[in-house]
Amino acid sequence: MPPRAGLTRRTILQTAAAAATAPVVIRPASAAADPIKVGMPLALTGPVGSVGGQLRRACEFWAKQVNAKGGLLGGRPIQLLIEDTGGNPATTVRKAQEMVERDGVRLLTAIAASNEALATVPKLAEWDAIFVSGDNGDGRLTGESLVPNFFRPNVSGPMGTRTVALWLRDSSLKSFYALGMDYAWGHNSIDVFKDEVKKAGRNFIGDVYSPMGTKDFSTYITKIRQSGADAVYLVLSGDDYNAFLSQAKQYRLGDKVTMLTELVDEMVLQATGDASLGLVGGSRYPNTLDNPQNKAFVAAWKAEYGREPYMFEGDQYQSCVVMQAGIEKAGSIEAAKLRAALEGLTVNSIKGPITIRACDHQAEQPGFVVKVEKDETGKPVPKVIATYPAAKVTPPCNKMTYND
Repeated sequence: MPPRAGLTRRTILQTAAAAATAPVVIRPASAAADPIKVGMPLALTGPVGSVGGQLRRACEFWAKQVNAKGGLLGGRPIQLLIEDTGGNPATTVRKAQEMVERDGVRLLTAIAASNEALATVPKLAEWDAIFVSGDNGDGRLTGESLVPNFFRPNVSGPMGTRTVALWLRDSSLKSFYALGMDYAWGHNSIDVFKDEVKKAGRNFIGDVYSPMGTKDFSTYITKIRQSGADAVYLVLSGDDYNAFLSQAKQYRLGDKVTMLTELVDEMVLQATGDASLGLVGGSRYPNTLDNPQNKAFVAAWKAEYGREPYMFEGDQYQSCVVMQAGIEKAGSIEAAKLRAALEGLTVNSIKGPITIRACDHQAEQPGFVVKVEKDETGKPVPKVIATYPAAKVTPPCNKMTYND
């Protein structure tokens, strides 16, 4: 049947394209009270799109729980405003500003990449908005680039690196090479790793950085093999991580070096299968933690999604719970009141008690090292092999390096 009069094929295609990129607004079932709007400009497509998808699910799950219990501040429901940034920092700032000016958003979370976060934080004072991170790892966000309205309940890159470094001090590994994504997080974490290797009296041979979106890692794998290192430290995520592990298996890199990583992401294990076996690294959130809060969270998540929560889902969910506790303590979402409430706040979270330091807005929390092994069904899973206390893992205030 031909299109109706006035509708050309071009018009239909343009309309479909516009719908695909339109902002997503998750509205509560009831809007009797003014909603608390939470802005989420995050990468749902591009190299870190798989991470963005985890952050989105965690926020949607949290909002559904809160709204089912009657909302916050006397019955105000949570309303999520979600827009895809593609991982582009300029797009992130523009879309966040639109949320502030168009929709009256005063709370931001779930921005996926650290370079997006670093571009956003200078605008927070102008917007009179609070940004509660759920993923961003760059140490500068709670260091030299800290602004009063930024808070990080999640694990930072330096903390993830430190956790793995504490483990390697007790290992037999002597020499190291590193590969990181060529943007803020990759450089920041590898700088910390270099420092930790030297403190441990081991040999750091060299490092190399791959552009975001790299699909062919063959030249990088060759450099790692030729370096003579005992181990390679990886700071990768999303599609880049998947591509590297798959190609590393083809080149039998694991026969030559031990592969260490800042993050072991269950979604990556699902995508790469046996290529991830033997990988040792940090986990911002292992879903096997044995405490009442985590057990309740995992059970509710499995009932909703039919599986255990992944690492980024757990870390982002914790950030949402911290934001909620701050709102309830402040009795407001006004930036000045919420900022004061969050500083020094202690929450008994899915990772146990965590405290948001007043000095730099970083959450003190334990660090976990996992190793990828097969479970009883033959599926690769991260198993906790070491846990380090918050005092050992969290750096001094406003710092990215450690004294010991």
